[in-house]
Amino acid sequence: MLVYAPVGRDFFARDALAVAKDLVGAHLVVDRVTAPRGRGVRVVRIVETEAYRGRSDGACHARAGLTPRTRTLLGPPGHAYVFLVYGMHDCFNVVCLEEGKGHAVLVRAGEPVLGIPTDARTDGPGRVARALGLSRADDGKALTGPEVFVSPRVDRVKIVRGPRVGVAYAGAVAEKPWRFCDAGSRHVSRPPSRTIGLGKA
Repeated sequence: MLVYAPVGRDFFARDALAVAKDLVGAHLVVDRVTAPRGRGVRVVRIVETEAYRGRSDGACHARAGLTPRTRTLLGPPGHAYVFLVYGMHDCFNVVCLEEGKGHAVLVRAGEPVLGIPTDARTDGPGRVARALGLSRADDGKALTGPEVFVSPRVDRVKIVRGPRVGVAYAGAVAEKPWRFCDAGSRHVSRPPSRTIGLGKA
């Protein structure tokens, strides 16, 4: 049986590109046993991520500078940055690099491992956050345990890269290969080609 142990803060204190790649195959653990609402342990194996690289990245929220929304994003690494998109979906990110840089990695998809039905839809950022019970209430939470943490990858995984999803507004940077996927997972999202990169495909 796999024992889940949290990574240290140094794991997150790197460029979002490095963290995004290393998160593929890692496990995201949510342990609510000790929480007042006590919902048990839920685990996914992360199979898809996207890197967002600070103020110079036109697709990153950090481009707006310090606002109530970006306070966590511009804070210290190793914390959850959770925001609402389309008025209905909470998206879970990990803050990276160093305070003030605004680097983050979006967890786009995961494979159910524990506490989640194996047929649950986890192939998208809103779906995987919902399956894990993560919401904006978790914004700013430390990701080194005990309630929410990342456990490092233990098996080799074939990773493929490509442009991010839904960021055409960012211009040329939308074509950067900053999306990382487990090539062998059926839980990777399948967005329409018009939403990938600049949507030229």
